[in-house]
Amino acid sequence: MNPGARFEAGIRREAAPGPLPTESDPVLLAQVVAEIELSGPMTFARFMAIALYDPEHGYYRTAAERPGRAGDFLTAADLDPIFGAALGRQVEETWQRLDRPAAFTLLEYGPGSGSLAVAILAGLRADGSELAGLIAYEPVEINAHRRADIVARLGPGVRLREGPAEAAGRGGPGPGPIDGIVVANEFLDALPVHRVEGRDGRLLERFVALEPATGRLIERAGEPSTPALAERLAADGVALAEGQVAEVCLGVEPWLAEVSRRLARGLVLVIDYGHRAADLYDPARTGGSLRAYVGQRAHADPFVAIGRQDLTAHVDLTALEAAAGRQSFDVLGEVSQAELLLGCGLEELVDRIRSDPATTLETWLATRSAVARLLDPAALGGFRAVLLGRGLATEPPPRGLSHRLPGR
Repeated sequence: MNPGARFEAGIRREAAPGPLPTESDPVLLAQVVAEIELSGPMTFARFMAIALYDPEHGYYRTAAERPGRAGDFLTAADLDPIFGAALGRQVEETWQRLDRPAAFTLLEYGPGSGSLAVAILAGLRADGSELAGLIAYEPVEINAHRRADIVARLGPGVRLREGPAEAAGRGGPGPGPIDGIVVANEFLDALPVHRVEGRDGRLLERFVALEPATGRLIERAGEPSTPALAERLAADGVALAEGQVAEVCLGVEPWLAEVSRRLARGLVLVIDYGHRAADLYDPARTGGSLRAYVGQRAHADPFVAIGRQDLTAHVDLTALEAAAGRQSFDVLGEVSQAELLLGCGLEELVDRIRSDPATTLETWLATRSAVARLLDPAALGGFRAVLLGRGLATEPPPRGLSHRLPGR
């Protein structure tokens, strides 16, 4: 497999036929244009923050469905409940390793439709785990519409934990640190990124600007907005080739700092499409990893459907693990998503569904198809899972790290 092909593995949805939806949210487009006219070209990170997270019109802020079968992309959690049921085994083991505390929280960043939490909780109940009756759930969700939908979907029997935003909204004190597990499934890939390129032996940054003749949004290279970009690449041991374009996310460490404040003891589970720095910045990858998702299609133009399409970039796992160490986490290990699921007992769950007399042919065929995609290294199975610990024994490894596929 060539270096370019590695980046196509794990893409969220296969391209659907037909033209791309291209109409942008007019308010967001006007905001971007006005800011550029007033202050000059903006960093791509600033553009991405507006497009995805503007409080009123950003992609992740509106009431429209984003992940899920009716949305723009399908995550592993939306594909089939067996994904969450398998991860529930890692949740259970983390609780056991902490000596079964009476207060234990599942804290999920970017919960989307809530499919993952629903499946984890259902999996704990199906396994007869005592944790099912005491675990609390806290969705870290910036979209008030989506949070309300998640709460309704979970139903009255689930213990919900109030987060900092909810506590601040009612004027109360913020919640204290938790014992528990923090899950970020396809979350880090949507943090804003800077776009950079190598030219004449030096690093330039690609800014979002206006084309004078047409007023269209274009990229224009200039001196980097911050020395942190060159510092990150130097820390990764990376020098971009001539003309090579890449993305640098400076938001991972602030996120980990927040997680560090929230987690007293437990596990952090990050699942995303990502690579070690040597692969992520391989010179054969001349165009970077930026992708847009809209209307069930993946493409490479960030300047269409602004506010109405997702924007993502692959995660720098080298930088993630280095930042984790600085935030006093133990880096327990990294595996593929397929290896994670197999270590968490996916095969046993498949056997349970197959042998259950209540399983219909339709259910079995859907499960079998989903499992094939979850394990396929050229699809969702190629995603990477990083496990970070605090206050956990590092040996033996967590069950999610216990399985290695041949050749790994």
